[in-house]
Amino acid sequence: METAVPAPAPEFITSLQNSRIKLLVKLRDRRPRDAARIFLVEGYRQIRRALDKSIPLLELYFCRECFLGKNEDALLEEARAAGAELIELSKPAFEKVAYRERPDGLLAVAPQWRRRLSNLALSESPFVLVVEGIEKPGNLGTILRSADAAGCDAVIVCDPVTDIFNPNVVRASTGVLFSVPLVVAESREVAAWLRAKGIRTAATTPHSEQLYSQADLRGPIALIMGSEQYGLSDFWLQESDLTLRIPMAGQADSLNVAMATLVTLFEAVRQRGL
Repeated sequence: METAVPAPAPEFITSLQNSRIKLLVKLRDRRPRDAARIFLVEGYRQIRRALDKSIPLLELYFCRECFLGKNEDALLEEARAAGAELIELSKPAFEKVAYRERPDGLLAVAPQWRRRLSNLALSESPFVLVVEGIEKPGNLGTILRSADAAGCDAVIVCDPVTDIFNPNVVRASTGVLFSVPLVVAESREVAAWLRAKGIRTAATTPHSEQLYSQADLRGPIALIMGSEQYGLSDFWLQESDLTLRIPMAGQADSLNVAMATLVTLFEAVRQRGL
């Protein structure tokens, strides 16, 4: 009978000048992330969802002094079994690399991916969300959560200002980044793909005469949402099959884009009976 060989103890890092620590700090910025084709995943829930979706984790850094619950050790073992290298950090070292104000002691490194429009698997009555030029990572992450809750087939990010692998996108999405099919593409390519798939497009704009609740959002549909500052481009306003607006009764002339997306998505959900 063979005796199981215990896993080697993880490397333990205390120095803030360690090369691994320096790289993790650099990965907060897009250029180093893109050059290495990797990104950061911080937090128990985010890492849990990455593992649930079989996202490969290259490294998993942890600090026991920062743990908040009792399930972290099981998560570490699951990540190790899936191929992640475990590295333990001292509390000062972990606080150096964490981007959360109150870190929970878990930070992973994962490879970036590139998904194409042709890779998307659509339902019989596709329900797609297209966002153009979203500027704030927190808004993009929240939009992904809303799309997941609404049961969207896919989210397509057109002409992005924000990197989908920004740590704040991962955090605000609470790991839904790993479960919602997500594609980054140029607007003209997306419009042509939607036409070829027979998917109608509904663009949101405060200048539309049609209320969002009066528009027919049943059947194959793509909701098109614009940036926080500029709204949708003329291209999408001219290209879309219909436009719609959310009524505003107060002094504000528009909603935060994440909130406007949520409202519009769930009007579609109501109509579609999902």
